[in-house]
Amino acid sequence: MAEYIRPAFAIILPNLGGFAGFLAINNPNWYKNLNKPSWRPPNWVTPPAWTYLYCTMGYASYLVWRDGGGFNGEARLPLAVFGTQLALNWVWTPLFFGAKKLGLATIEIGALWGAIVATIITFNPINKTASYLLLPYLGWVSLATCINYSIWKNNKDRRD
Repeated sequence: MAEYIRPAFAIILPNLGGFAGFLAINNPNWYKNLNKPSWRPPNWVTPPAWTYLYCTMGYASYLVWRDGGGFNGEARLPLAVFGTQLALNWVWTPLFFGAKKLGLATIEIGALWGAIVATIITFNPINKTASYLLLPYLGWVSLATCINYSIWKNNKDRRD
């Protein structure tokens, strides 16, 4: 049973931050009234997509931790990069939805995108599967970055 605790913790941790970010959405009507691109996915896709992505990124971090000697082995830097991208991920939702800082959120999600790429690169030598597990996450954040930019560009003059 003990061999399941570490991967379970690694999978649950990213989801906790994602759930906390969801709680930061204090005015869903604000988002409904924004000028959004027609090509964005429907709102119902977001919760299951993020649940899947948080689970796979958590499991990927476990694989790197396991195969890279934990926090004291060669996994130290990749896990630090992973932690950085996870923190950037968790900050985006309160920044965009809570503070309504669309321009700053655009810059922040660009930094997140770069941190995901760095995570994939640093994970690859330790566990290739772990790096591959992050590719859908990179794809989703690439789309989210374009959506964020479009929303910022099309709502710059809003004062709410």
